[in-house]
Amino acid sequence: MSSPPLALQLADLLLRPAHRSRRTPGHAFDRLVADVGQAPGDEDFVADFRSLLGHWARDENLTPVGWMSAQGHVRRHLTNRARVRRLIAERPAIAEEPIDRPVFVVGLPRTATTLTHGVLSLSEEHRCPRLWELLTPDLDGTPEQRRKAIRAARMMVGGINLFAPRYRDIHPMTAEGPDECTFALPHTIMPLSQARIPEYQAALRERDFVPDYAYLKQIYQVLQYGRPRRRWVLKSPLHTGNLDALLRVFPDATIVWTHRDPAAVVASFCSLIEAGMAITLRPLDLPGLGATWLELLSDSVRRGLAARAAVPRESLVDVPYSWLGSNPAAGAPKLYAAVGARWTDDDAARLAAVAARPKGTRPHTYDLARYGLTNADVDAAFADYNALRAEVDRA
Repeated sequence: MSSPPLALQLADLLLRPAHRSRRTPGHAFDRLVADVGQAPGDEDFVADFRSLLGHWARDENLTPVGWMSAQGHVRRHLTNRARVRRLIAERPAIAEEPIDRPVFVVGLPRTATTLTHGVLSLSEEHRCPRLWELLTPDLDGTPEQRRKAIRAARMMVGGINLFAPRYRDIHPMTAEGPDECTFALPHTIMPLSQARIPEYQAALRERDFVPDYAYLKQIYQVLQYGRPRRRWVLKSPLHTGNLDALLRVFPDATIVWTHRDPAAVVASFCSLIEAGMAITLRPLDLPGLGATWLELLSDSVRRGLAARAAVPRESLVDVPYSWLGSNPAAGAPKLYAAVGARWTDDDAARLAAVAARPKGTRPHTYDLARYGLTNADVDAAFADYNALRAEVDRA
């Protein structure tokens, strides 16, 4: 395994004194709460993050940058929660904002969910949250407030690209581009992409995600308040395992489920996780990474398959990888028709920019064997899903 980039080594060196606070995560959390504040009645929300940070701190391989990232994750969610609750208390009409007929792009990661979301974002009739909005959800403020939020998002993206140069080749991000609900949902499996947190992983299996999705709706109500109302187009592969909770909160949602061969998905996603986790953990256990994410992804699909049986057929759109992965010009109009949207000449003119790889990025190569996995392992884990995917491909 190659040495970390020099910038990452220097950052770890500079943050080494602060790394000692990992031994007393309760004190570190108390300082975060003191800085952020806590709204009355939000004790359970805060307690969940206290528990998460405590479990996160137990990974002995967590680097100084990894510990800083863990605290930043918790701080961001506590800060946003306090702001959203304050705004709704000051302006109760925010909670009455209708989030009508939203589109949610779901499916396994690395199945062109990002491209599908990007294509749907082309329409002037659609509203896709930008990364900077998801990181700092707020009302439409002053130009300086907007610039500050965008700068913070650019710093986050820049840090990832600096510390993990390969990440941009695999999953390019921009502060002002459409991004996924993962950044706004308080609890998902994504902390497991930064550390080994078995207690949190176990807690997520039993978690009731309905309150999390109710809070997600509040975030989009905040982002919609005082602005033109358009149809929300939202996305996260992590919704797949929580479709039941999502549909409880957004009962009129259209679900766009993207599909691809799970063997390619797991290999590609493990490569992405490796690139990101190299920032926060050292050394990496690649077979352990493979086993963990094979379990997490296959469990997500099993839960999604169970929930999709209750989705009205007219509200479910299956999108094979070939629709956009092979020929976006032919697939994009079909996608728009399937979700009941208008595909225009203006949309078509902007399609190439969305479908193209960013300049300067290299092709992404990946191999299941690097993570101790075989095609047979993946086929066994995704047997039921493969049967569905075969039906989708034939349709």
